[in-house]
Amino acid sequence: MSVKKAKPIVIAIDGTSASGKSTTAKLVAKALGYVYVDTGAMYRTLAWYCLKKQVDINNKKEVVKLCRQWKTSLDCVEDDGIKQVRLIVDGYYPCKEIRTAETSAAVPIVAAIPSVREWMKKIQRSCIKFGNLVMEGRDIGSNIFPETEFKFWLDASLEERARRRSAEGVKENLAERDIRDSQRSAAPLMVPLGAMVIDNSNLTPTQTADLIINEVKRKSKIVEKVESL
Repeated sequence: MSVKKAKPIVIAIDGTSASGKSTTAKLVAKALGYVYVDTGAMYRTLAWYCLKKQVDINNKKEVVKLCRQWKTSLDCVEDDGIKQVRLIVDGYYPCKEIRTAETSAAVPIVAAIPSVREWMKKIQRSCIKFGNLVMEGRDIGSNIFPETEFKFWLDASLEERARRRSAEGVKENLAERDIRDSQRSAAPLMVPLGAMVIDNSNLTPTQTADLIINEVKRKSKIVEKVESL
């Protein structure tokens, strides 16, 4: 009698800019031993590559053409005790380059292109081959893995998010970014159906992560009971 192999679990952590998605997702992944996936870094990588190849980011056709032709692969590495997926381009991961101000400014423009998001959806869904995931972004629970039972939406007051960005030395109009992300035609920023909403304005990253971990454990028990019936 063959034993049915359990499907990998995907914990989707979505939210607004500076809502603590990355820090929280890493804490959750480390605590559970899951693989961490930063989908925002993938869009950053494309934005950086466009700039590197001198492709006009406002020319949608040229960006899409580059996205379909660039040589990429997914790699799973361990960093600071956390397994994480990276999008490799031409055998290289631009760790520092994707965090520059120039790249950051290009990301929203590139990420709003529907065909780019379609390409990213395929590559992001393929991350499941690495096992259980903690995936953070802006459309994980609503578009990338809408079928997952584990959806979370992080948010904080505009004032608190602006404070966090300032502490990072980053200047960004968060209100404008929220509007732009929520109004784009492809996979707009929105609270996924069935997601647990967490306002972490007054919470530490550890407290936010603990809320998610406890909810995952609670839901896992319910799922196990249902599957055993």
